[in-house]
Amino acid sequence: MVEQHRAQQNELPQELTANTNGDQFFKYYAEASKTEETRERFLRLRDMLLRVMKQQSLPVGNAEVADIGCGAGTQAFLWAELGFRIFGVDSNQALIQLAQRRAAEIGFDVDFSAGTAEDLPWTDKSMDVCLAIELLEHVPKWQECLKEFDRVLKPGGILCVTTTNKLCPVQHEFKLPLYSWYPAPIKRYYERIATSKRPELVNHAKFPAVNWFSYFSLRKALRALGFETLDRFDVNNTQNRKGLPRYVLLAIQNIPFLRWLAHVFVQGTLVVAIKGKTHHVQKID
Repeated sequence: MVEQHRAQQNELPQELTANTNGDQFFKYYAEASKTEETRERFLRLRDMLLRVMKQQSLPVGNAEVADIGCGAGTQAFLWAELGFRIFGVDSNQALIQLAQRRAAEIGFDVDFSAGTAEDLPWTDKSMDVCLAIELLEHVPKWQECLKEFDRVLKPGGILCVTTTNKLCPVQHEFKLPLYSWYPAPIKRYYERIATSKRPELVNHAKFPAVNWFSYFSLRKALRALGFETLDRFDVNNTQNRKGLPRYVLLAIQNIPFLRWLAHVFVQGTLVVAIKGKTHHVQKID
């Protein structure tokens, strides 16, 4: 049973009200959460993680899943459909309330609460899976988030992170061409004007993307915490590919330079990390 970590769940940090309750921000993410594109994206992610869990001989039945930055609950509901015990947290109180209403309408028992990724409301070693989807790029103290993910995960648990990819020139965080390749001072300039004069550049988010990662930089940070990691090419199922695509994927998986080059051509970073140095991580066949 998962217990609350924060003593007073209703006493939330001040930053919870800073980013989240603007009408434009809420409307954008409330509408986006209902699209078939969003559902399909989360469905593919869930099914990939279930395959990884089975491949790594990790527990699947009765697993407890934390959706960190859960928004209006779309991803949480897809896991709840399969009988998982789901806990969602988001800094947007309005979106949390929307998720709670939707859960009640659907009839799912999902524990949604307002909070931050730097101070998760769950006890140590209480989660089997942590999902941090498009989150780390928005949190200045992202290292604290990784420490919290590590704290709440059980040994052998799975962490899934999707975030920015500074190697790839294509991105969707800022409506500016080649933004991920901009020098840091220019990025800081656009961050300032996006939160003042031109909020449309970042879909009216008060906390736009401020961190730019690669798989390799996150791998280093996660290994320091005792995780072993897989990237999007490791978790890609080669058995579902035939002919040339299968051989290209095998080459990427086995030749370091090709792996690095392939990351230049994919939008966003995906990391699947297994907690525990002693756990031998198997690549997906």
